[in-house]
Amino acid sequence: MAPPTYGKIAQLRTPEALTERLQQLGLSLPIDPAPLSAAEGSPLAAAGRAGELTIGNRWCIHPMEGWDAEPDGSPSQWTIRRWRRFGESGAKLIWGGEAAAVRPDGRANPHQTMAISSNEAGLRSLHQALVDGHQQAMDNTDDLVIGLQLTHSGRFCRPYQKDRLEPRIAYHHPLLDERFGIDPDDDSVLWTDTELEELVDDYVRAARLAQRCGFHFVDIKACHGYLLHEFLSARSRPGRYGGDFAGRTRLLLSIIDAVRSACPRLAIGVRLSLFDTLPYESGEEVGQPAGGDSDRPYQAGFGCRPEDPLQQDLEEPIQLVKQLARRGVRLLNLSCGSPYYNPHIQRPAIFPPSDGYQPPEDPLCGVVRQIEMAARCKAAVPEMFTVGSGYTYLQQFVPHVAQAVVRTGMIDAVGLGRMVLSYPQLPADVLAGDSLQRKLICRTFSDCTTAPRNGIISGCYPLDPAYKSLPERQQLVELKKAAEQA
Repeated sequence: MAPPTYGKIAQLRTPEALTERLQQLGLSLPIDPAPLSAAEGSPLAAAGRAGELTIGNRWCIHPMEGWDAEPDGSPSQWTIRRWRRFGESGAKLIWGGEAAAVRPDGRANPHQTMAISSNEAGLRSLHQALVDGHQQAMDNTDDLVIGLQLTHSGRFCRPYQKDRLEPRIAYHHPLLDERFGIDPDDDSVLWTDTELEELVDDYVRAARLAQRCGFHFVDIKACHGYLLHEFLSARSRPGRYGGDFAGRTRLLLSIIDAVRSACPRLAIGVRLSLFDTLPYESGEEVGQPAGGDSDRPYQAGFGCRPEDPLQQDLEEPIQLVKQLARRGVRLLNLSCGSPYYNPHIQRPAIFPPSDGYQPPEDPLCGVVRQIEMAARCKAAVPEMFTVGSGYTYLQQFVPHVAQAVVRTGMIDAVGLGRMVLSYPQLPADVLAGDSLQRKLICRTFSDCTTAPRNGIISGCYPLDPAYKSLPERQQLVELKKAAEQA
C-alpha cells in the first residue's frame, strides 16, 4: 500500500489545486490554466527544427518496449499494434519506437526487438504500421519524424532465458554487482577494448539497417543503466574507455562518429540519463539508498556529486551534451537514473513495481526534479532540440504543464511513455481541443513494469481492453496479491 502522506493526483480537480499541492511541498512548476487547441495557437502545435528535420508539433512518444517480439527479434502482433498506436497518437516525434538490440546477446529479454539484418522485414513492418496509423489519425505524415533506438543492455542482458542474467559490464560496480549476483572477482564479464571496437561496428550495421527501413534517425541509447550509460561512470576502468571524462565518453562518441561517417544523411539522437543517484534497496518498505556512507565519495555515478550522490551535478552531463552538439547531434532526449535500481527517480509513481519499493518522496518531487534539470541542460545547449521526460505522473494535468514548459522555452518537446499505453490519442485530443478521456488516463499503477519483471508481456492491463482480456491479467493480479501478502 502506498504511503498515506502522498495524495493522489486523480483527486485534484483544478490546476490551482495542483499548484497548491506543489507549494505545500516547496515546489513550483509553470502550469497554464487551460490547454489551447492547435486552432487556438497552442505552443504544442508549433513545428520545431532539429538540424534538417522538421517536426510537426511538440509531442514526443518515448521508446516503449513490450517484451513481446518473437525470439528472432521480429515483431509479434502486439509489437505491431503498439507501434500503430504510437502513430495514432498524433505526436510528430516518435523517439525510437522501442529499444532494438544491435546484437542477439545484447537483449534485455529473449523477446526484445533486434536491429539485425535478419529482421529487416520486421523493422519495415513496424515502421509502416506507425506511418499508417498516423496517416489515418492526422491525414499528413510529411512532418512526422521517426527514429529507431539502438541499444546493448550491458549489465542487464537476459538474451536467451528470461530468468537468467548474462551480464556484460563496463566495470565492477561497488553496489550493483552484489545486487544482481555478479562476482566482483569475475573479469570474464568485463568488455575488453577490442570487443568494444567490434561493438561499434554492430551499431554501424544497425544504423545502416534503420536507414534502409526508412527511419529518419537512430537514437544511440545512453540511459537507464544500460551499457553506454554505464560507461559514463566507469572511473575505475583502466584503458581507453574508462577513467577520466574523455575515456568514459569515448565509446558513445566513437559510435556516433562511426555512424555519422557510414550514414551521413541519417540524423542521430541520444537518449541520455542526465543524472544518477544511489541505487535503492528493494522491498515492501519505503526505499532507502544502498551503501550508506560506506562508499563515499561515490565514484560510480554520472551527473551526481561524489560526496553527496543524492544531489545532482550537471557539469559533466552538460559538457557531454556540448560535445554531442559539436558532432552535429541535434536530437536530445533527457531521462535520469534507472528503472532497475532507483525507479522513483526515473519513473515517478505512487504505486511501485513488484521489484521496487515504496517511494521515499512524493512523486511530484521526481517530476519537478526532471523538468528542472532538463530545463538547465536546454538553457546550456540551446541548439539542441530537447525532449523532456517524467510527465505521466501529472496525469490529467499533463497538457497544462506541457503547454507551459514549451511556451516558456524550458524544453522543446514533451515526451510521453506509460501514458500512451493506456491513452495513445492524448496528444491528438489536446491538439483538437477535446476534453481528456479520464477513464484512459494512466494512474501509474506500474503494471506495465511489474508484468515484464515477471516474464509477462508489457501493456496497460488496468485500462487497455486488449490487455484486460488476456489470461495474463489474472496472473498479474495473483502476483501482486502474493507480493502484498509476503
